[in-house]
Amino acid sequence: MVASGTLFIRADAGSHIGTGHLMRCLALAQAWKGAGGKVVFITACRNEGLLRRIREEEIEVHLLSLSYPDPGDWEVTKNVLARHPGAWVVLDGYHFNETYQKRIKDAGNRLLVIDDMVHLKHYYADIVLNQNLHAEDLHYSCEPYYTKLLLGTKYVLLRREFLAWRDWKREIPKVARRVLVTLGGSDPGNYTLKVIQALQKLDISGLEAIVVIGASNPHADVLKKALGQSCIPIRLIQSAKNMPELMAWADVAIAAGGTTCWELAFMGVPSLVLILAENQRLIAEGLDQAGAAVNLGWHKDLSSSEIENALLSLISDKPKRAEVAQRAQALVDGSGSIRLLTELREEKTLTLRRVREEDCRLLWEWANDPQVRAAAFSSDPISWEDHVKWFASKLNDPNCIIFVALDNDGASVGQIRFDITDEREAEIDVNIDRKRRGLGYGTLLIDKGVEEIFRTTSVRIVHAFIKPDNVSSIRAFEKAKFKKIGLKAVRGHTAIHYLRRKNDG
Repeated sequence: MVASGTLFIRADAGSHIGTGHLMRCLALAQAWKGAGGKVVFITACRNEGLLRRIREEEIEVHLLSLSYPDPGDWEVTKNVLARHPGAWVVLDGYHFNETYQKRIKDAGNRLLVIDDMVHLKHYYADIVLNQNLHAEDLHYSCEPYYTKLLLGTKYVLLRREFLAWRDWKREIPKVARRVLVTLGGSDPGNYTLKVIQALQKLDISGLEAIVVIGASNPHADVLKKALGQSCIPIRLIQSAKNMPELMAWADVAIAAGGTTCWELAFMGVPSLVLILAENQRLIAEGLDQAGAAVNLGWHKDLSSSEIENALLSLISDKPKRAEVAQRAQALVDGSGSIRLLTELREEKTLTLRRVREEDCRLLWEWANDPQVRAAAFSSDPISWEDHVKWFASKLNDPNCIIFVALDNDGASVGQIRFDITDEREAEIDVNIDRKRRGLGYGTLLIDKGVEEIFRTTSVRIVHAFIKPDNVSSIRAFEKAKFKKIGLKAVRGHTAIHYLRRKNDG
């Protein structure tokens, strides 16, 4: 698979929001680059370890001083995207609201939103991805003809280092003596300490543990002190670069209910899961219901003794661990990034952006194309002076909406115009750049433009008037679900009247 063009990723990481958003986007970035594309990260992350990890992949990074809703975020992001209309933008973070999504779409870019729990009232994205077990049970408010939903664990995004372990087989020992503790990249409440205290109460011969903390964890010194007083061998690793090896080493794991759960599932690690944040609840509960992990519940309701008892139960129950490992691995096959890339590149797509002042000459050149003039009801060439006046009047007319269509690589393909004749009806005008004719863009532009006008305005009926000898336009409109109404006189010419209602098709 080939991924041409640039993929822009807008995601943050820090002590309060963790590192999961950024790290799963890194998995997508690796896949995109591996397919031949370029990746640009736009982030307010200030952790040098994480930034170094991204740059090691030869990924360009634009640093933001503050994150949205600070207005400086969008100003920088807008400027970065300005030279790449039509490019895919990935948003991963709960602070990116409907306004932020809409700005990206209005700028002419395609949008992928990675989500976990339907945190918005409406989604304007071209694609919404939710890689969690519960995803198919959630209701996303979006237009089905505009937004594609990719839901479930078959879309789990795994970094490249995990994929090398696809064919590895786990052995289940009679007694689990190797424990991996990983409570996320930040753990601001230092719940890792409570787990360490539970580990130190276990009386199991040969027990050893590895505690992994992220680059954003502020409690490293406290944890080191606690481990120095431990009666069992516990090793602390910060910013681990070999997580698959550590997961392969472990017989069991204690983890937070975030994105690490899917890595553990892929590696078949029998796991106890704690809920450290509300957005982890559905993940933890879903894994437990699927028999793919044991959900210990909300962290504040757990004592170290309760963690100790749950761990002791899993350590000593080989059949339980074997079943959990098998069910977990069945959920994640490691092909999520490839499936997503297929969706991003699988077909010819168009992105619409509102017309701008600088489009004046482009629309004039399109309008004066000989084939366009021949199909028009007024076939005389249009002078530059007349076009400038007309264009200015249309820009200032609230009842005129013009879109420029962009292809996968951001190149201009054509224009589509809607003149709203009353509150609920509009007339359509469309033309395609001569180099793009005959490639199926006409139907695609008509269909996408009409769906956009239905979505964003009160228009419910769109009319088209076409000369009877304009066979290609007739075919394009009929493929775009327009129905023939009859004949009508338009500026002294006979025209076929086509119509499409909002609920047609």
